[in-house]
Amino acid sequence: MRIKIAFPISEGKLSEHFGHCEQFVIVTVVNNEIVKEELLSPPGHVHGAYPKFLAGQAVDVVIAGGIGQSAVSILKANGVEVITGVEVSDIQTMVSDYVNGTLESTGESCGHHDSHHHH
Repeated sequence: MRIKIAFPISEGKLSEHFGHCEQFVIVTVVNNEIVKEELLSPPGHVHGAYPKFLAGQAVDVVIAGGIGQSAVSILKANGVEVITGVEVSDIQTMVSDYVNGTLESTGESCGHHDSHHHH
């Protein structure tokens, strides 16, 4: 089994807001072992750009803290599984929990689109 999992990262940990992440860590997992880890900068922040970017990277799964519904829709339309509301910040643990089927998705999406974000 070979899967590619993308994690939106801000300040070195899982980003609470997919669309505001600083980087993506894309991990390739083969037979439950991480065989490759890439750090990619996201494209310019245009509506729909991040999900399309990840689909273009042949990502199978996105594990995020919070993500907007439109991003989820675009990812799912491209065959990408989305796990949201994850609060673990250690990538190794998240990958391990995912492949073991124990990573919990609260299914929460980030509904306040760009209006009240404080930076």
